[in-house]
Amino acid sequence: MFTGLTQALGTMEPLGGDSWQITCVSQSGEVIMQDLAYGDSVAVDGVCLTVEKVLKDGFIATASPETLRRTTLGGEQTQQRYVNLEASLKVGSKVGGHFVMGHVDGIGRLLVAEQTASSWEMTFIASEAIARYIVPKGSIAVNGISLTVAAYEPEVSQFKVAVIPLTYAETNLRYLVPGSSVNLEGDILGKYVEKFLYGNPHTTTPHDNSIDDITPAFLAEHGYL
Repeated sequence: MFTGLTQALGTMEPLGGDSWQITCVSQSGEVIMQDLAYGDSVAVDGVCLTVEKVLKDGFIATASPETLRRTTLGGEQTQQRYVNLEASLKVGSKVGGHFVMGHVDGIGRLLVAEQTASSWEMTFIASEAIARYIVPKGSIAVNGISLTVAAYEPEVSQFKVAVIPLTYAETNLRYLVPGSSVNLEGDILGKYVEKFLYGNPHTTTPHDNSIDDITPAFLAEHGYL
């Protein structure tokens, strides 16, 4: 599990097949490397990868066929590119963003990025499978970065986020151009709510439980209050 707060910037270079070499390139890379060990999980552009070999300034990992299918890692990669890195959340650590699982739901695309007086406003388009979990003022992970949805247009599956200068400068968002693909992960809490209400998330028929059943007594019975 992660929080969506990028700790370092790195590069990702294909080694052939489904193996990748990730190298820390920012000064904050020591946060990732200080106690990195074989078998650890690291979020790479929001994708949870397992460390198979620790290198001096990075590590080697393998992406599964499912990961390649659902994420930007599955695109044709002929050279290294910048990626956001975050080590897995430790018990007792602060959760500064939101609960990010590292299980990308699908790929989105940047439509426009505009600089304002105090931030960057970036608009993305998402597939319907991802858009169902987007709500105004809710959380979404874009390339592993925890961002707040500033506006959402459900009819066209587009959402806008406001990115503060610090986040823009220290992540790979600054390298995106209109048309760039990004990894998107919806809020896990929304997925559990959908599962509770509908059972099968791919149907629109309510489950035996309905929203009217969610009362203070029900929440207390199930440990939420």
